Amino acid sequence: MADYILERRVWLPRPRPEVFEFFADPRNLERLHPVWARPRWLAPPPTRLAAGAVLDRGFNLLYTRHFLVTMKRKALAKLEQYPGLFDAARVRAAGTLRDFDDAFTAPLHGFRNTDDYWTRASSKPGLGKICVPTLVINARNDPFLPARDLPATAEVSDTVALEQPAEGGHAGFVSGRFPGNLDWLPARVLEFFRAH
Repeated sequence: MADYILERRVWLPRPRPEVFEFFADPRNLERLHPVWARPRWLAPPPTRLAAGAVLDRGFNLLYTRHFLVTMKRKALAKLEQYPGLFDAARVRAAGTLRDFDDAFTAPLHGFRNTDDYWTRASSKPGLGKICVPTLVINARNDPFLPARDLPATAEVSDTVALEQPAEGGHAGFVSGRFPGNLDWLPARVLEFFRAH
């Protein structure tokens, strides 16, 4: 089976929040693709406010601080291209992901603040509106998304299959003997596609 990638850039003369709302709504998949394409939604695990905050605590803070170094560097490079786009001092001072998103990500993309961004950018509320077969896989031991924040069957439509294995970490799903392999996740996704 061959893979094909179609890349296209389109300028949408609409405010960012309006465009974001359209593309964030999984019901619009059918409006964007022909019926014969049978669109499927493969997205990062659904999140909510509390899940975003988990990155700023405990062991995860080590990862966040490392990640912030890269994100700050990229953000400040954007400021050189587009002076006045955001407050450089706030970005430099950001010590948590929440701080960074409040200083850079949220305002740059038309959100009021971090809470508005994390709430409105979450895919979880849209899971109940999906009308095409969709597989959502998330490990219950994901250090970045607590099991208590994973979607429940009652929160998703009948076309959404939830799989929440006890282990798998953050999208790793290593299986087999040490050092393990990463075969399980791609095999499971292909199995789902073949069945639907």
